Amino acid sequence: MAVKGKWAQGIEPRNFRWVMKDVLAVCERPGGYGANHRRVRRQEEIIWVREQGFSPVISIIASPANLHNYDELGVTWLHRPFSNHEDMGVYLAQFLPELKGLLAGRHKVLIHGEELGDRISGIVGAYLVWSGLMPTGPKAISLTEQLTARQLGPVGRELVAVALTLPPAP
Repeated sequence: MAVKGKWAQGIEPRNFRWVMKDVLAVCERPGGYGANHRRVRRQEEIIWVREQGFSPVISIIASPANLHNYDELGVTWLHRPFSNHEDMGVYLAQFLPELKGLLAGRHKVLIHGEELGDRISGIVGAYLVWSGLMPTGPKAISLTEQLTARQLGPVGRELVAVALTLPPAP
């Protein structure tokens, strides 16, 4: 059996962060976003995601563009678009139980948006408080900021607040 070289393992996506080690992670869109997006980098990052055993990758980007690249490289994905006009309560009421089910099924999940910004960070904080992993909104926000190495802005904080209004995880 041939030994795989360094590049056969791919490269870690930008702003990759573990939320729960070897269980749940977040990152920027593979290949970057906007003018920084690079096809070759996207392919190398998806290879890394595959080699790490993530299944599924959940994209919250509004557009399904480039999701077919996961298929081409044998990575299971889900598209759960979260647009600017989305009702946060409705979105979280559907997304959070699905995420909990995936994690309970021992799936290794990676969530990505265009960038590691308020939407992704807010979803992390929302999950932490909704699932009961963190007892209060402020503690969930503080932990999320530590995990993502970024400050949570108004959208992220609102997602955490909305999660507190939802029925708690079963």
